[in-house]
Amino acid sequence: MTDYDRDIPEFPIAPPAPRKGRGAVTNLQGRYEVDQREAVDDGWIAPSEEESGRPALRTQIFEERAKSILTHNQSPDIPFSVSLNPYRGCEHGCIYCFARPTHSYLGLSPGLDFESRIYAKVNAPELLVREMAKKSYVPEPIALGVNTDAWQPVERDLQLTRRVIQVMSEHNQAFAAITKNSLIERDIDLLAPMAEKGLMMAAITITTLDADIARTLEPRAATPARRLRTIRTLTDAGIPVGVSIAPVIPFVTDQDMERVLEACAEAGATSASYIVLRLPWEVAPLFKGWLEAHFPDRAERVMNRVRDMRGGKDYDASFSTRMKGEGLWADLLKQRFANAVRRLGLNARNHGILDMSHFKRVELPKPVKPAAPDTPQLSLF
Repeated sequence: MTDYDRDIPEFPIAPPAPRKGRGAVTNLQGRYEVDQREAVDDGWIAPSEEESGRPALRTQIFEERAKSILTHNQSPDIPFSVSLNPYRGCEHGCIYCFARPTHSYLGLSPGLDFESRIYAKVNAPELLVREMAKKSYVPEPIALGVNTDAWQPVERDLQLTRRVIQVMSEHNQAFAAITKNSLIERDIDLLAPMAEKGLMMAAITITTLDADIARTLEPRAATPARRLRTIRTLTDAGIPVGVSIAPVIPFVTDQDMERVLEACAEAGATSASYIVLRLPWEVAPLFKGWLEAHFPDRAERVMNRVRDMRGGKDYDASFSTRMKGEGLWADLLKQRFANAVRRLGLNARNHGILDMSHFKRVELPKPVKPAAPDTPQLSLF
């Protein structure tokens, strides 16, 4: 190295500029890609979309004919064992989404690809009918839209979720739904009669009441105020509604916990739960990039607190701690939640039991063998 080289100051790579309406600030490589790329500082700072004049990232929808539609799990910390997701990827663009790494299986990025390249399982309703028609099918409640939101923007046109609900309604298949989108109100005509029979319940995720934070954290989900209105609308229709505060992010949203619970209880929610920030696989670097872009003043502080809850690591997948964390801060958060829930009378009723006694087994029509064609008998002579 020459003396001239030593005199050149080293500049850190400038954080990528956020894209309007998107959560991820990069298109980070998936962990299964063979060729690895590395960002290099070339002395230029990436301009914003307004400064560069580049067009906003367009969402692309791809049709997929799935081979199966029900996913089974045996995780002891998840309150359901069967789930159904009509879509892969989610346009809501929540930067913290634990499902982002699933796009790596498609050879795509868990970053911007996850929220702009959406795969619609166009045969989802038919696959559900086929599953319920199996003699081996054991009816139990289905969790709808757990990995990716079943009412994300593309659902307005495709209506896959509505068709799936129609199938479940026809056969009294109980389910629980979770969403951040007010589009769920469109399907009240199906949901309310099922709720009346104890076949359906809903949860609305509200991470913060701060609209400015939500705009970058969950850029294409409904605003916090709109989600509160959705809780009231569903409750007035007779649908049991809970609130999911997920995730709780230290120094970004954790201060909002009590206010979110109070607002949701006032809107009619009867139950509540929370999950602390989870950063599996590629979600960790994506979230760190988001912090550097939107909260550079507290990015290191946030990650230090996250590691305090994860045994010094960005993430710990242990069943016993992955949802709530561990350590002093996790214990304080648990106490705050318990005190607020008790004060507001949430979780006082048995909210999570759905009735499977009404299930109607699917009977598929038996295939009819085609009649043999009439052929004249041939003579040997």
